[in-house]
Amino acid sequence: MILDGPPMRSRDIRMWLAGLGALALASCGQNAPPQRPPPEVGVVVIAPEAAQLTTTLPGRTDSFAVSDVRPQVTGILQTRLFVEGALVKAGQPLYQIDPAPFQAAYDNAAAALVSAKAKAIRFAALLKQNAVAPQDNDDAQAAYKQALANAETARINLGYTTITAPIAGRIGRSAVTPGALLTADQTTALATIQTLDPIYVDIAQSSSELLALRLAVQHGNVNAEASDARTTLTLDNGTSYTLPGKLQFSEVTVDPATGAVILRALFPNPNGLLLPGMFVRATIIEGVDNKAILAPQQGISRNEKGDATALVVDDRNIARLRILKTGQAIGDKWLVTDGLKSGDRLIVEGLQKATPDAPVRPVPASFVKPAKGA
Repeated sequence: MILDGPPMRSRDIRMWLAGLGALALASCGQNAPPQRPPPEVGVVVIAPEAAQLTTTLPGRTDSFAVSDVRPQVTGILQTRLFVEGALVKAGQPLYQIDPAPFQAAYDNAAAALVSAKAKAIRFAALLKQNAVAPQDNDDAQAAYKQALANAETARINLGYTTITAPIAGRIGRSAVTPGALLTADQTTALATIQTLDPIYVDIAQSSSELLALRLAVQHGNVNAEASDARTTLTLDNGTSYTLPGKLQFSEVTVDPATGAVILRALFPNPNGLLLPGMFVRATIIEGVDNKAILAPQQGISRNEKGDATALVVDDRNIARLRILKTGQAIGDKWLVTDGLKSGDRLIVEGLQKATPDAPVRPVPASFVKPAKGA
């Protein structure tokens, strides 16, 4: 195509092309979509608060007291005086050994005592009159004391023919029946009595956890006295034991095989629900952390390494990723030991819309009550 007029110079051509480019850019700018506003996220402001620290550990029940019933004299068993599996009281008769030979021995010793006593009294009176030698009187007094000891021994052995309960508790099955020969030095127990109310629960705690708690108490981060060492139980079937217990003591040595320390708690057991050897889970109230950092669980996630993570909003309203260290769950919150501090704005709502290092528009989370006067 041939245009009329003088030919265009190179400078004019460049200016004409620049104008066309400006028009094209202006046209593109008019068609570009508007920039999206930052996504809205719900935040909570982290603040220290008092938190009750607990730990749940496995344990087994153990009798408060155990006593094997054994004879203290040799003889033939006449009668069993208890019902197997029943509750018995301390001092309650359990077995009766044939008392006849022991009764005869006691009667013989008692008669010898009467004779020795009369002789001792007589010789003491004669000594005052110088009618008997002092040595004879001494022999009479010694014979009286010997007869007194023999009579007391015979009386004690006669009493041992009635075997009584050494402690109160529930008695198990009997290992002997009437007619059995019992010996004073036998190793086989006749029966076993166990005191079940109260009852012990032996709990295994790792030495590292116990050390961490003691260090926290020493540094003043945890008030152990506020817990009063209270303990609760969950039974093997998942039900809660209704009566609370109290921590008694912990072992002073660590088991080298397991690296655990045994804690012992004492629980009331009036209905006999807990039996020795039962598996339970004990929740120990270890103390109160008065400056705990608690984060709502919905604001904590896990990365591919399993680390706890959270998004917080900085002072420029930019979402920042934090790697956290968390402890135990307390209600619907996590105890955070590292990664969050007082005043942090933690994103708990709209996490799927927030991107690390991208701007957001923070608003109070829906479950956060507005301050009075706001």
